[in-house]
Amino acid sequence: MTDIIATTHDGRFRVRLVPDEYATNPRQDFDHLAHVITIDTHLGQYAPIDKDGGPLAEAWNRVSWNRWQGVEIFTRWARIFHNAIVIESRPARGPVSLWYLLREDAEDLGMLPEGYLDAERAEYEAWAEGDVYGYVIEERVPYTRVGDYDGFIEIWEEVDSCWGHYGYDWAAAQARAAMDSHTSKAMLAA
Repeated sequence: MTDIIATTHDGRFRVRLVPDEYATNPRQDFDHLAHVITIDTHLGQYAPIDKDGGPLAEAWNRVSWNRWQGVEIFTRWARIFHNAIVIESRPARGPVSLWYLLREDAEDLGMLPEGYLDAERAEYEAWAEGDVYGYVIEERVPYTRVGDYDGFIEIWEEVDSCWGHYGYDWAAAQARAAMDSHTSKAMLAA
């Protein structure tokens, strides 16, 4: 699937989004501050998000037997005794998990820790659902076939691309910004 999301007014440039089939797991490839405890993998259908669950994993193991109140008990305990921020994730497809961030890890973020924690969760879930894209900027160029001196055809030639954008909305915004930057440079050069 290729999705052309923008074309210049003169029809000279276009940008399209392409699914990134080789995107890496952001939990394994990038630095992250959040810790994740995988609660339920739906009988092994999904892999655990993090292997160890972080510094509070042992506490979760102590209360996980209580399937009705375990999440609430763990969340309150982590907030009271470790000043942690905890969010629960229950995606339609994927493992149920607890994402948490210790306050001492979040002191120098420069943003709200809850927002950072939710952004890490959203990035992982985008990867898990295959919602990762690359953009390709193309220019329409004339092409003359060898031996055909009577005419030419126009083809789209790739001039720029970038891969690994997690989430459709983010990828589309980055693609439009890159095309605006590329076309403004092309206008200055002309």
